[in-house]
Order: sequence, then structure tokens, then C-alpha cells
Amino acid sequence: MIQRLLLIGALFSSAYSVFGAELPQYADKVHLGVGSCASGVCHGSVRARTSASVAQNEYVIWSRRDRHRISYNTLLTAESKSIAKKMGIGEPHKSDICLDCHADNVAQNLRGKKFQLDDGIGCESCHGGAESYISTHVDADSKRSDNLKAGLYPTDDPRARAKLCLSCHMGTGKKMASHDIMGAGHPRLTFELDTFGALQPAHYQVDEDYRKDKWAGSSIEVWAIGQVESSRQSLRLIRDRLNSEGLFPELALFDCHACHHSMFDKRWKATDRSTLPPGSVRLNDSNFVMVFAIAAVVQPGLDKQIKDGLKRLHTAVAQDKGVKDRIGKLMGLLDQVDGKISGEELVKKSPQLVSMVIKIALAQTRSDYVTAEQSIMAVELLLDASGLRSKYSEWLDDLYNTLADENKFQPGDFYAVMAKGPK
Repeated sequence: MIQRLLLIGALFSSAYSVFGAELPQYADKVHLGVGSCASGVCHGSVRARTSASVAQNEYVIWSRRDRHRISYNTLLTAESKSIAKKMGIGEPHKSDICLDCHADNVAQNLRGKKFQLDDGIGCESCHGGAESYISTHVDADSKRSDNLKAGLYPTDDPRARAKLCLSCHMGTGKKMASHDIMGAGHPRLTFELDTFGALQPAHYQVDEDYRKDKWAGSSIEVWAIGQVESSRQSLRLIRDRLNSEGLFPELALFDCHACHHSMFDKRWKATDRSTLPPGSVRLNDSNFVMVFAIAAVVQPGLDKQIKDGLKRLHTAVAQDKGVKDRIGKLMGLLDQVDGKISGEELVKKSPQLVSMVIKIALAQTRSDYVTAEQSIMAVELLLDASGLRSKYSEWLDDLYNTLADENKFQPGDFYAVMAKGPK
């Protein structure tokens, strides 16, 4: 397994930090439009080519098979129009609230001649406005570092990629699927970096040329980094979006299923993640559960510190006191976990990670659908990375069946199936 090329220390100390790169939507670079990349001599070849360092069929893969291509079209459906009508925001395909995550919604002055909003999440939505790098990124003498400085977004680096993906799949201080939006009918969002990446067709090959200039670690690393960054993003949203101008805080930051269930279904239960009493509405802290498993394996004892910090955050939010301080301390603990995630060492510990994920899932999921959801995605990719997925395929299918409908989710059923897994 190739050691990852960019260590966490280098990411924060280098002159150009890829992790701190500006998101493409907000960087001051003109987006030339998908049409600028679609030529047959650029990225629009029908068949993959071997004469260049890239296959040159990236546009065709995206346009035919990638669901990001149809993200704008979703706004034209009856469901989207119904949501927009309930919110009073006009037509969804013309509203920034919707376009910010369903299209490459850059400022008007940053849209080139071939730019089309209805291209959805296109090339530059992820790779950055091509104004300054479109010529140099195909030059054999051009350095990758120069292209990054010119506006190319470092999607190969999992931390930067997580930051980019989570900006829509979870939200930021500038955009998110708020409780108002979900109340109007928008589905609950869920995300896991490695799994969601695998679900989309790859338009790149991790070959010798790729490894020379880019990050090329394991799927286990991508999963672990994604979990840490998801937890960071949860904290940022609590910091930036918790308080509102109305009577209620931003309810999308809380556990949906704490409220959305039958009045006869008594779901409250004491957990090691919160000391809040019955009747309290708990923050959605599900992104931390897999971090517990990672922390327990890479630095035993660190998981307990994170759990304690999370309890204190729950209390701080409930009392509306000292929230930012608690967030800062948890951020520091997440940095410690991140600093322990290294390629081969983490891969070697995959059996321990599987056992720890199952152990924690069994302790947590009696009342938590989202934790169950994250647990099964984690177990599947860890088993796959260890070459054991086929051995446990029927068990994994049974697990997924228990999560088929979150409105009918029975924690006891999931618990019973999970308990039959690898020890």
C-alpha cells in the first residue's frame, strides 16, 4: 500500500495548504463552463485513451453516468416545486437556496461564455474555476503546485475533498438543508466520504502517473479522514448555525428521530454520549460515533476524552452557555485523531476497526438510526478492504434490510443482526 504523500503536518505548515483551499463556489476564478472541457481532444473522448496521462473521457463518464449531472434537473420536478412553494421562494431552479447545492451557482460575474447553470454539478463545481489553469494543466512542464495556486481544487486530497463534498451533503455557514427546508419536504441528508465516492463512476485512474503527483492512499484512510472531517463540520455548523433570530435554534442540527416518531413510542434512553434528561432534544452527534472507534484503535483512551467532550457540548447547548469553548476543545481532540491516521498502520488495524465499530454499534444503536446507517457503511468498506466482504455478504444484506425504511426502523432488529457479525 502506498504511503499517503501529504502528511497532516505538511498540510497546515506548507505555503499552499490544500486542506485550506477555497471552495470552488466562492473562489475568485471565472468558471468557463462544462463546454470548455468537452472537446474530444480534451476530456470528451468517447473511448479512453492511453496516449496521455489522463484517459480524456472524463466528460463522457460524467455526462452519461454521474448523478451530479442531473442535480439541476431535480429542481424541475413536482417534488422540488412543492418544496419551493411551501417555502415561498419562487421557482426552485431560480432560487439560490436550491441552486447553491444543485448547480455550479457562482456569482454572475464569474460565469464564462460557455457556462450553463443547468449543467448541474459540473467540472468546475469540484475542480475549481478554470480561468487560470485551463491552459497550464495540460502542459507536461506545468507543476501541479502551480495549477493548484491557479485555482485547481485538490480533489485528490481526502481532507479537501471531504470539505468540498460536505459543503453540500451536510452544509456550511452559508448554505445547508435547514429545518425549514426539510420541513417543506426535503429528504434528510446522509453522507460517508468513501462510500459515496465509490457509488459514483470514477473518471480517473490511480496509476503510476497519478501516484507521482497526487494523494493515493487506501479506502480505509479515506473513510477515517471523512469521519473526522464530518465531525469537524458538525461542530462548525453548531458554531455558525445553531442560533437563529426566531424562537427556536436551527433544529436541523438536532437528532431528527428524537422528535419524529409516534407519541406512544418512548425512545429516550441514557447514553454515554449525553447526560441530558428525558424530554431533552439531543444534538445529532452521529458523526462522532465512528470517530470513537477510530480513536480507540489509533490511540486508546482518546475515545473516552472525545465522549466526555461531547457530553459537555450537549450540556453547553442545552444551557446556552460555553458552546464555543466546548467546540474548540473537541476540535483539538479531532486534530489528535487526524494526526494518528497514517496509511499502512491504519490498514494493518482494519480487523481491530471492524471489531470496534461493531462493538460501538451494538452499544449505541438501540435508539439511533443514523448511527446504524454509519456503522453498516463502515463495516462493509472495512471488510471489503480486508478482502472479507464476500464471506459476510449475506450478513451485510440482512443488515441493510433492517435499514430499508428509516420510518419503520426497529433498533432491536438491527442489534440482533449486527450481533451475528465478525467478532
